[in-house]
Amino acid sequence: MYLDHAATTTIRPEALAALEDAYERFDRNASGLHEGSRRAKNALEESRERAAEIVGARPHDVIFTGSGTEADNLAVIGTALGASRKSVVVSSIEHDAVLGAAYSLQRFGFNVAELPVTADGVVLLPSDIVEGEGAASIVSVMLANNEIGTVQPVADIAGELKFRDPEVLVHTDAVQAFNSEDVTLDATGADLLSLASHKVGGPKGVGLLALRPGVHIDPIIHGGGQEAGRRSGTYN
Repeated sequence: MYLDHAATTTIRPEALAALEDAYERFDRNASGLHEGSRRAKNALEESRERAAEIVGARPHDVIFTGSGTEADNLAVIGTALGASRKSVVVSSIEHDAVLGAAYSLQRFGFNVAELPVTADGVVLLPSDIVEGEGAASIVSVMLANNEIGTVQPVADIAGELKFRDPEVLVHTDAVQAFNSEDVTLDATGADLLSLASHKVGGPKGVGLLALRPGVHIDPIIHGGGQEAGRRSGTYN
């Protein structure tokens, strides 16, 4: 009996069949120019359109990554580096992917603040958390905690943050929540949303970052310019 689905789910038969079919039919580099590459590119973009529909985003605003961890890093670091504000805010019980990304920004002169939580792990919003001279560029609050299971009222938090400061961006790590919650940009109120395939019956090594229109992301991986220059690397 397998009881560790919170860590990673068993790949679903239909996902495995789709994966095997993709490796057989679309085994060329999707960034190439010949016919085989074009077929692979078309399959990739069809997948992007399906993913965008699921999370309520435009296809162009869906960035495929190598993991949920990378999606979190791209959201936090990529947003902060492209902003004029030098402060980021995270909840104190975020996944290490978010906490580590946030604190890595200190080397670039960013201030990092942590939101406190109740004894039940519910995030609290201090009155001055996004106001004044230290206004935040991004606030990250995970939708469902991977250790204690608390589901955060992210939509309410995002609404309150936007009311206080319309320019602040809100990110939610929804990796652990997708199986049980309504995970779309509109339902969460977030500007950026991270997912991981292996938490929902898909293969490991595939993540996704969805953006609201107009959200700018600086790349944190440089090279071939894939994903509209926002995440380089040969496509999975």
